[in-house]
Amino acid sequence: MAGQVTLSDVARQAGVSLATASRALNGSANRTVGADLRERVLEAASRLRYSPDGIAQAMARGRTTALGLVVPDIADPACAELASGVVAAAEDAGMSVTLTSTRHEPGREAALVALLGRQRARAVVLAGGRQADPAGEQAVRAAVDSFRAVGGAVASVGRAAFGVPTVVVGDREGASDLVTALHGRGYRRFAVLAGPQTHTLAADRSAGAVAALAALGCPPPVVLRGAFSRDGGYEGMRQLVEDRVDAQVVVAVSDVMAAGALAAARDAGLSVPGDVAVAGYGDVGLLRDAMPGLTTVRLPFADIGARAVRLALEPPADGEPETIRVTGQVVLRGSTPGV
Repeated sequence: MAGQVTLSDVARQAGVSLATASRALNGSANRTVGADLRERVLEAASRLRYSPDGIAQAMARGRTTALGLVVPDIADPACAELASGVVAAAEDAGMSVTLTSTRHEPGREAALVALLGRQRARAVVLAGGRQADPAGEQAVRAAVDSFRAVGGAVASVGRAAFGVPTVVVGDREGASDLVTALHGRGYRRFAVLAGPQTHTLAADRSAGAVAALAALGCPPPVVLRGAFSRDGGYEGMRQLVEDRVDAQVVVAVSDVMAAGALAAARDAGLSVPGDVAVAGYGDVGLLRDAMPGLTTVRLPFADIGARAVRLALEPPADGEPETIRVTGQVVLRGSTPGV
């Protein structure tokens, strides 16, 4: 039976040593097999219907066929869409994906890279949501350097960091384009649900919005900090209502925060967009059927994930690591009809 065939049987059939048969079928971290011997071993394996052991392959190569994906929040729809692109690209490359989450906790990113290294993952994609923490950044850089030193590959999504290939997302520009488009619809008094100051992605988006409004000559917006989540958006809108903030439009730095803001407005008896307009950021599929339709900045999350995988798996280039820039597209919908 095919399941009873061992590597020793293949080696004996091919007339080679066990070590040569292993290198021919499983690969090797430091030795190769000539084409003629490799062909002989493959023919013997085919005749005997031998299936290589995945664990043996990993031990021989020093790497598995797993790709590690590190995201800030598995429950976030944006992370889910990005992960779908990572999984599709990894499967095209004959790899599986190990999904991990930092849960927005500083220090976990470095620990997860180290864990994936111990598990002999072939590559890691670090997918955004990083905290503004110099000590944490240094720890991640050290973990990335250690992972790459033993043959692993790393790519990043978000800001260029750690000396690795990166898909850079133009979040400042996207937020600037969003408020400029809203200004074009007649809005002048803004509030921004900005997320945590230490969350680099949220900070970039809120900074882009605030700077653009200043350049447009608008009054300074009311900026509220809170969790980068649905509950953070809900609490931010609740606070705006309680404080009677005279804002024509509320801009949340993520669609999930915008969803919370919509719920809080509804619970307060306010009409969107009749009493207040709301916009988000990301254009996640989960909210495209919201009523009214949510104005936002569309980011191609699945494509971003796929590009990051391809960057991670490409042979290292000489010189500076490759950078791919992605910009968002403003999508105006019924939640901001204009004034």
